[in-house]
Amino acid sequence: MNTPKNIAIIMDGNGRWAQKQNKNRSAGHKEGVKTLKKIVKAAADLKVESLTVYAFSTENWKRPKAEVDFLLTLMRRTMRNEVEELLQNGVKVNFIGRKDELSENLINEIDHIEKHSLKNKKLTLNIAFNYGGRAEIIDSAKKIAEAYKNNEIKLDQLDENNFSNFLYNRQLQDVELLIRTGGDMRLSNFLLWQSAYAELYFTDKFWPDFEAEDLIKAIKEFKQRERRFGGLNGGENDA
Repeated sequence: MNTPKNIAIIMDGNGRWAQKQNKNRSAGHKEGVKTLKKIVKAAADLKVESLTVYAFSTENWKRPKAEVDFLLTLMRRTMRNEVEELLQNGVKVNFIGRKDELSENLINEIDHIEKHSLKNKKLTLNIAFNYGGRAEIIDSAKKIAEAYKNNEIKLDQLDENNFSNFLYNRQLQDVELLIRTGGDMRLSNFLLWQSAYAELYFTDKFWPDFEAEDLIKAIKEFKQRERRFGGLNGGENDA
């Protein structure tokens, strides 16, 4: 089996890493950004085409206001500081999620990096920010209803391929390998549609401790698995 072209990561454990280091949670989030830079480079070197990371969920608004404000500021500052390096390294950046709850300054930063990295082809980095899998499906259903109202689509022609066109990013292919750090074993409302047949890989390592070698280890395990997509294997039922 070849290296997966589309990988997604739930970057979990920043806060717990910081607590273990006797630091505040913001230190963990800062360290998490450093880890993301290393993993983006490693993924590009491994010829991964698309890397989607869970940066901020629709549920994260429930966290303490100070932490939410810090995360929003960190995202804006990171994009501003890292944009040139990402562009030079051939990384195309896309954001998926709801923009309407974000500040104008943050939206401007998002629009800037998306526009200027549009032609890059080495690796596509999809950043899920203010994102929820259920929210994406609901928003897609609303778009379909609007399209039907405007006679732009017929319901009897709607299938999985057509539905995908109404998701946040129609270019985002199905996830082949989904990695979650931090020890928890759940999807946490991440890429529910795109991960229908993803291979799941869980590690106890907190995200700031995740290294390129850990990514390689996850890919090696992926290559050893047999992907059947609900079909038959050797004449036996896939049960």
